[in-house]
Amino acid sequence: MRKTERYQVKNANSLWQIYQTVSFWKVVKNFIIIQIARYTPFLRMKNWLYRVCLRMKVGDKTAFALMVMPDIMFPEKISVGTNSIIGYNTTILAHEYLLKEYRIGEVKIGNEVMVGANSTILPGVTIGDHAIVSAGTLVHKDVPAGAFVGGNPMQLIYSKEEMEQRQQKE
Repeated sequence: MRKTERYQVKNANSLWQIYQTVSFWKVVKNFIIIQIARYTPFLRMKNWLYRVCLRMKVGDKTAFALMVMPDIMFPEKISVGTNSIIGYNTTILAHEYLLKEYRIGEVKIGNEVMVGANSTILPGVTIGDHAIVSAGTLVHKDVPAGAFVGGNPMQLIYSKEEMEQRQQKE
């Protein structure tokens, strides 16, 4: 389903062992940069912060709305294609800390993708080019190119072919 690497932990839940996973100073630096980017209205500056300071792959003309929260531990595992929109207050996770293990996975968001407000994208997910993710969606598996998905749990609303048929009728 999702493409993640799994790491077992012993003694305590994985969050108690967080700084064995990722540097404390990396988390502090990422937190500060992400907080600045979450509130800045300047898209070019936001994309620059993500590309240069967090090492995210961000395509040209991509827009991150206000309050978007990229993964604070592993932002370098996030890539977003060109001319995409990531909606207000969306969370993009590249890690999961669980009771007996933690998981890390890349998140790949294609070109000309629209992610609606208040969505959550879990680690190890790929969202294909020209896909639309409805507001409030929990993206827990891959989204095919050109598809329209939504809900919690996420479900396919229209396939690429159905979307094209709908657009031809309009």
